[in-house]
Amino acid sequence: MFSYISKFLPLFVYPLGLVWMLLVVALVLRKRPVWQKTALICAIALIWVGGNSWVADSLERNLEWQYLPPERFPDADVIVVLSGGTDAPLYPRSTVEVNGSGDRVIYGAYLYHQRVASHLLVSGGSVPYVGESIPESEQMAELLLMLGVPESAIWHESESRNTYENALYSYKFLGEKGIHRIVLVTSAFHMPRSVMLFEQQGFEVIPAPTDYHITQESWGRLREPDFLTQLYNFFPTVSNLNSTTNSLKEYLGLLVYRIRG
Repeated sequence: MFSYISKFLPLFVYPLGLVWMLLVVALVLRKRPVWQKTALICAIALIWVGGNSWVADSLERNLEWQYLPPERFPDADVIVVLSGGTDAPLYPRSTVEVNGSGDRVIYGAYLYHQRVASHLLVSGGSVPYVGESIPESEQMAELLLMLGVPESAIWHESESRNTYENALYSYKFLGEKGIHRIVLVTSAFHMPRSVMLFEQQGFEVIPAPTDYHITQESWGRLREPDFLTQLYNFFPTVSNLNSTTNSLKEYLGLLVYRIRG
């Protein structure tokens, strides 16, 4: 139940959820034009604040750049790859596909081929109520096989439904093997929360972030003294709104986990 609540309730504090509620309020208050107008102005403001490049990129960079890829990886026992980067082989897909976070699996395979560790642990179960009927660990394993990783090098953790459970069940699986030092692979914006949760379980974590959205070049464009560039940065876009939502999810997760200890 906690897993469901942790995915459902935050929808009402993300920009799109708040805008939806404000529009509902505006409809309910149609006989009170002043309050209706206020609700509509707030909805428009939320779309702009959450959708412009300055806010979206700043929130995301603050998360992503907390951990940068190391120049050299120290010895580790296993590479742990977190779920979220695959789409299940459901019709009409002919096989497992990668989504926007698919770099997690690709980078995990790359690190294996670089002999960073002798095994990979793919961590992720199924969450049917959000459309995930096939455990994500199985999906990631299938992609790793396509990328040349031998089946004998792939370990599965298929119970977890969120990042906290990724850490919990990974520690249960690896602890039985006496493994406590891991290379952790996930998206850069997701790394701060992941490191916190895995260290809390007792792991020694070597962060291996990937899937960076904010580069030095894109960050520089926010401050370019060019009218057309800044005009583009000013207007809200769907991609910026999505980035802001993903960042707020991470900040909210960090806050909730710290409050809950």
